[in-house]
Amino acid sequence: MSGSTQHLPGIREMLTKLISQPSISSASAEWDQTNEPVVRTLAEWLKPMGFSVELLEVPGMPGKYNMIATLGSGPGGLVLSGHTDTVPFDDKRWQSDPFTLTERDDRWYGLGTCDMKGFFPLAIEAAKAFVGEELKQPLIILATADEESSMNGARALAEAGRPKGRYAVIGEPTGLKPVRMHKGIMMERLVFEGQSGHSSDPSLGRNAMEGMHEALGELLSLRAGWQAKYSNPNFKVQVPTMNLGCIHGGDNPNRICARCELHFDLRPLPGMDMNGLRQEILHKLQPLAKSRELSMEFEPLFDGVPPFETPADAELVRACEKLTGHTAEAVAFATEAPWLQKLGLETLVMGPGYIDQAHQPDEFLELSQLDPAVRILKGLIKEFCL
Repeated sequence: MSGSTQHLPGIREMLTKLISQPSISSASAEWDQTNEPVVRTLAEWLKPMGFSVELLEVPGMPGKYNMIATLGSGPGGLVLSGHTDTVPFDDKRWQSDPFTLTERDDRWYGLGTCDMKGFFPLAIEAAKAFVGEELKQPLIILATADEESSMNGARALAEAGRPKGRYAVIGEPTGLKPVRMHKGIMMERLVFEGQSGHSSDPSLGRNAMEGMHEALGELLSLRAGWQAKYSNPNFKVQVPTMNLGCIHGGDNPNRICARCELHFDLRPLPGMDMNGLRQEILHKLQPLAKSRELSMEFEPLFDGVPPFETPADAELVRACEKLTGHTAEAVAFATEAPWLQKLGLETLVMGPGYIDQAHQPDEFLELSQLDPAVRILKGLIKEFCL
C-alpha cells in the first residue's frame, strides 16, 4: 500500500468489501439490483461504534433501502451523505474486475470507488476519532438508494422528513473542492397525434410532423427567451440549456404522418422553477395543437432534479472553504442536494475523486485524496458536532 495511507489500513478493507457487493441501479430491469447488502454492511460497521442505525425500505421499491446512522443527539448536527448504488458497466472495457478493488499507479480501481462508495470508509474513518467523545450535536451518516436512476431514495427521505439535522455534506466526487450549486435536469416527452392519409391530398389527414415542426420553433423561441433572461457566471455554461435529443415520426413518404414524438432535455439554473417551465411550454404548445386538430401528450420522462444553490456566505460554505483552501464553485452534474435542502439542511457537495472518472470503465480513486478527505471530514465533525 502507498505510504500515504499506511495509517489508514481499515479504509482499504472497508472499500474492498463495498466494491465486492454489486448494487447497480437502473431504469432497465435487467440491470437493476438491490442495495441491501451494502447498507447492512455499513450498519454492521457503525453499530459497534455507538451509532444507532435505521434501515428504511424505500416505499414502492422492494429491495431498496436508505440507512440513517446517528451518533449522539440534539436538535442540530452534521449529516455526511452518500449514495450506495452504482451505474451499470461494460466489463469488456475494464482492465480489471469491476467488483474487485485493484491497486495500481497509486490508485484504487473498481466500480463505485469514486462515485461514490469510497466516501463511506472515509466518513467512518473520520468518525472513529470522535467515538466516546461528548458530542454537543449528532453526527449522522446517511446512505441512500437509487441516486443513479430515479433518486427515489432521497425523495422518500424528503417526504418522510428524515433525517433531522442542520448541515449536510454530500460526498460526490468533486476533487475535495466545495460545491454550492448545480443546475437541474429535466427530460421531457412531447407527442402529437393526427390522422394518416394519402399524401396526394393533404385534406385527407392531419400531419403530426408538421405540427412538431411548428412546436420545435416554439421550443427554440422559449430557449432563447430563457437564455436572455437567466444567466449565472458561476457556471461554465452560464445560461439554461435545452437539447432537442431525439425525434420519431411517420412510416412512409407517401403517407401523411399520424404520429410524431420528441424527447428533449432542459438544464435550468438555480432560481428557475421546473413546474413553471413546464407551464410555459404548455402555454405555447396547447394552442398550436388545437389549431391543427392534433391530440397532444406532454409529460416528464422522469421526475427531474431541481437546481440547487446554497448562499456563498452560508456557515457550511465558509467552513468548507476554510478547511479546503478552495472557494465554493458550481458543477454541471446533479446530486441529491435539493432533497436534503427540502429537509431544512444547509447543504454542500464535496468528496474525493473526480467526476471525470465517474461512469467510466476503470473508475478509480487516487490514494493521494484519502488523507486530505479524512482530515477535512474530521474538521467538519469538530466544527459542527463538538
